[in-house]
Amino acid sequence: MTEIDDNPISAQQCADAMLGNDACTKMMGMTLISVGRGHSKVAMTIRDDMVNGHNTTHGGMTFALADTAFAVACNSYNLPNVAEFCTINFLNPAFLGDLLTATAKQVHQQGRNGLYDIMVVNQDGLKVAEFRGKCRQIRGQLVATE
Repeated sequence: MTEIDDNPISAQQCADAMLGNDACTKMMGMTLISVGRGHSKVAMTIRDDMVNGHNTTHGGMTFALADTAFAVACNSYNLPNVAEFCTINFLNPAFLGDLLTATAKQVHQQGRNGLYDIMVVNQDGLKVAEFRGKCRQIRGQLVATE
């Protein structure tokens, strides 16, 4: 396995490789705000097709945003990872027109296992959800180095 600090491919190149052909994130209107080794920030505006009968966001939309930030962060070393486990706590509802931002940060890395915390907030800074993801490195690279 490649050491994470020896990889010449940037986190932005990894994110571009991951999201470039991702029809789901495009369809949901997700935008990558920032990315670096072990962290990322992804945003999405809540549209009318994303709310339920309570006029609040479907939980799955919030989960998808947090999961995308998680995936971008844990794959930022050009070492492919898959989600092994994740939990989400919904703290406050999000409403039509809200701009949600999911910020992911690496909490721990040990060998092929990583742990990440993701906070989802609205445009006013109100916490909408807390997400924790555990990932497992698999073989290969996202972007070829040679």
